[in-house]
Amino acid sequence: MDSARADKFPLVLNSLNTHNSGRMKHHPNDLIMLFNDLFRESFRTILVRGTDEPEYLPEVEGGGPAKVIFAHGYYASALHEISHWCIAGDYRRTLVDYGYWYCPDGRTAEQQQCFEQVEVKPQALEWLFSVAAGFRFHISVDNLNGGGAVDGAGFKRRVREQADRYLTNGMPGRAEAFFRTLMHFYGMADRFSSAWQAEFPDTAPVHS
Repeated sequence: MDSARADKFPLVLNSLNTHNSGRMKHHPNDLIMLFNDLFRESFRTILVRGTDEPEYLPEVEGGGPAKVIFAHGYYASALHEISHWCIAGDYRRTLVDYGYWYCPDGRTAEQQQCFEQVEVKPQALEWLFSVAAGFRFHISVDNLNGGGAVDGAGFKRRVREQADRYLTNGMPGRAEAFFRTLMHFYGMADRFSSAWQAEFPDTAPVHS
């Protein structure tokens, strides 16, 4: 990874105390704290616990910061929505839900194929974030009522390959900063490589 990108956030990283010296606990409030400490000022964006479906609301001129809203207070949903935000470019972050229309569960094979194509990068980041936090990652094709994945094994392979590319070539700057923060907070900095390798023989199966 290109450490120069994450060096933009040294004060935040240095001020964090390592968490979970015993058995790991995963609370959404920890992610809210970490994300908001990193990005509230630098990107005028906060992470918010939602009570319904996830949503991204851009900053309103003269109003509050942009909001990354994750679903139902779920830890995994927070990591997933953060991943999408880390990939979205400057223009996309000025639009509600980054300007994308979400095609709901029950997608056709063609719609599902498009869904899987755009989900490779965010799920690759989510996988890396999960391992950095010592949290179990599950590939999701999100199509319970539409026949599941078009190519479940292929989708999982593409997500894994993209994650490996991020580790080799570097992640987007915001993603790398958050990744490093997670590793420090959860005490995974010295254990990430072995934890990442351990994912492969026992990776959770693709599920819809």
